[in-house]
This record gives sequence, C-alpha cells and structure tokens, in this order.
Amino acid sequence: MGDFSRPDGARHPHHPRSYEITAPAEIDEVRAVRRLGRERAAEAGWDLIECACSDAQGTAHPTPESSRLLDPLSPDGIPARHRERWAAAAPEGLREFARALAAGEEEPPPPHGVPPAVVFGWLGAVREEPRDAAWLLAERAPVRLLAGRPTEELAWAVRETDRTGLEGAVRFFASEEFTTRHPKRRRVPDTARDLLLRYARSRRPEDLPVLERRLLRTPEDRVRRS
Repeated sequence: MGDFSRPDGARHPHHPRSYEITAPAEIDEVRAVRRLGRERAAEAGWDLIECACSDAQGTAHPTPESSRLLDPLSPDGIPARHRERWAAAAPEGLREFARALAAGEEEPPPPHGVPPAVVFGWLGAVREEPRDAAWLLAERAPVRLLAGRPTEELAWAVRETDRTGLEGAVRFFASEEFTTRHPKRRRVPDTARDLLLRYARSRRPEDLPVLERRLLRTPEDRVRRS
C-alpha cells in the first residue's frame, strides 16, 4: 500500500508512509473499494483512460467506504486493525503502553518495572506481518523505552536475555539512539560486548562494523600497564 493522507492533513503520528496488506480478506476489501471508486467516477463522467486509479493505494477515487477502510485515523480501518494486532501481541506489562501508541498518543508514560531484557525481546521478536501498518510502531516503541536506560543497566540485560532478546539488543546497540551517546555512555563490559559482537557476527553481519566501532569497553576492563 502507498501513502494515504486525509485532505485536512491529519495523520496518525506513528503511521508509516508505506505498508503492506497481505491478508486475503483485507485485499478483497481494498479491491472492492477501488472498484466502487472507479464505478462512481465513471458515473460522474470522469475520463478513466488516463486515470491513475491503478495506484496501489486504492484512493484515486475516494469514497466514504475507502476513507473508512484506509484512513489511518479511522477506528474501523485496516491500519487501525494492524496496530491493534501489534499491541495485543506485546509482552505482558507493555500492552497498555503499546495500546496508547496504537491509539495515536505520541508520548504515553513508559511502563514501570519492565526489565530491559523483556524490551529487547519485544524489539527482536519475529512478526508474522513485518511490513504491515504497524511496522513503524514495532521499531519505535521498544527503542523509545530503551533509549532512556543507563548503559550499565542495558549491558546487564544483554547477559540475561535470550536469543530473541539478543536480536533486539544488537539492533538497539547498533541504532542511532545508542551510537550517538557520549563516549562515556557507550562503554560496555566485555561479557556483554562479546555477546553482542558474537551474535552480530553470525546473525546480523550488517550491524557488526558499527558495533565494533561504537561499543567501547568500560575503564575497568582495560589492561593497565605499568
């Protein structure tokens, strides 16, 4: 699907500019509203020969039906369904935060008492529909929760998390939210650093160079020479 904006410019703050619809029932719904738009345009005497109504958005001839179905702000629309599905799949303790973001809140209060290892797992989890209308939220939400955590706390969580969490941890430590920290806040103990580098080397080689450059060792890990 392509970008879909309301005439008044209103947008869901976490709606991506492009996303995919793969569920057969939803594809049928989109085809139906596109067909309806074409029929109504033809009835109105529009010249459809040079019309761009084959666009992937299905919004070249908007109708109330297409607005309801495709508008990111429509509570009955496909984007809202995708966001609700993503929020429902969030780990326990994070669902309220996820639902607030899915509903359009830009700065909901972060949840309390959720270990960073759980958030790493949330970021690293494989999604059944990785490019649906919730994909931007799936990337932003966990990173937002991790960005404010001290490096020492995050490094300890790397040692506690599982394989899925390591996927998320590598993605976070290679992200701009971490790599732009002051060098003093990028110092990671050897155990956590080695876990991240080992995982990246075997599973995410595209992230390895930035991790090798930006993950600094803590002062106490340095070899001191007399």
